[in-house]
Amino acid sequence: MKRFNIETAIYFGEGSLEKLRELDNKKILIVCDKFIGTSDILKKVLDKLEKCKVLVFDEIVPDPTIKIVAKGVQLLKREKFDLIIALGGGSSIDGAKAIREYYKRIDENVEIDFYAIPTTSGTGSEVTEYSVITNEKESLKYALTNEDLLPTIAILDPELVKSVPKSITADTGMDVLTHAIEAYVSKEASDFTDALAEKAFELVVKNLEKVYENGNDIYAREKMHNASCLAGIAFNAAGLGLTHSLAHMIGGRFHIPHGKINAIILPYVIKFNSDIDRKSYLDSENEILKRYQKLGKIAGLNGINPVIGTSNLINYIQKLQKSVGIPKNLKELKIDGSSLLQDVEVVYEIVMKDICTKTNPKEIKKEDIKTLLKDIVG
Repeated sequence: MKRFNIETAIYFGEGSLEKLRELDNKKILIVCDKFIGTSDILKKVLDKLEKCKVLVFDEIVPDPTIKIVAKGVQLLKREKFDLIIALGGGSSIDGAKAIREYYKRIDENVEIDFYAIPTTSGTGSEVTEYSVITNEKESLKYALTNEDLLPTIAILDPELVKSVPKSITADTGMDVLTHAIEAYVSKEASDFTDALAEKAFELVVKNLEKVYENGNDIYAREKMHNASCLAGIAFNAAGLGLTHSLAHMIGGRFHIPHGKINAIILPYVIKFNSDIDRKSYLDSENEILKRYQKLGKIAGLNGINPVIGTSNLINYIQKLQKSVGIPKNLKELKIDGSSLLQDVEVVYEIVMKDICTKTNPKEIKKEDIKTLLKDIVG
């Protein structure tokens, strides 16, 4: 027996930020980073909260650390809040999730509502029970998972993502693509998650290059914002895969934005999962190949058989990467990743412990990690 449910209420489209005007006489903690803390985005949110008492905690950084989470928890211990609003990209939402979760472990009787307002279209964190936190001492990212991490309400207002720079638009957009693909081929994929993953994938294919070239295209921005959320719902139920497991480890070691390292790794993992180099053009019974082939067809690619369809999907993703300025390996990113090849055993152990590995469609051996790392390093 499987289960599918959506706990978070989602408000989306232009003007959805008006939902905040319904809040009255609440004590609210807004969790964000320094940039958002001095931006017009925060002003737009505060304008909607005139009837509430608001405190801003703007100390979130990319890949939020245990130390910052602890600081947020201490703030919650000193003051009593009715509501936490996470405002920002995946780091702000993940940080707010962890702060709320660890505080609730200290005081099990506390009830704090949680709104998530994403200002990038990428992580889908506003509808997931995942939070990725960084251990600075070990330079590792840890994926927390718990139903209590789910936001109460998500607000997807495309007006808040119009000013996102091209590089972040590319990174986060490729993150959505990775979420959709990994959820679609996951061991735990279902009819429900397939529908969401397919739609998210289609929206990215149609709109990512448009918003990369013209950030003011509000229609394309809205579609990418929706795609991010749809993919988030899909992988929250189905799980992810090896791309994310490797990205957590490599991104943590070299401080690479999550979406960018996902994008670099994704084609190599598709190649590995599909085992395409060992497949004959007559091989049409492999279910993983068939799934990749179907995504290729959604992208309008020739998929006369599963092998050709999967091969064309890999080529398409690599061309899309190039068109939005994402390198194909660490070498092109001007990062020396040779230490990864020296630490294959360590990388393998970390990857096998990562929660995302559990739902990867193919079993992974140490030799596989070595081969993948050679491609990723370049």
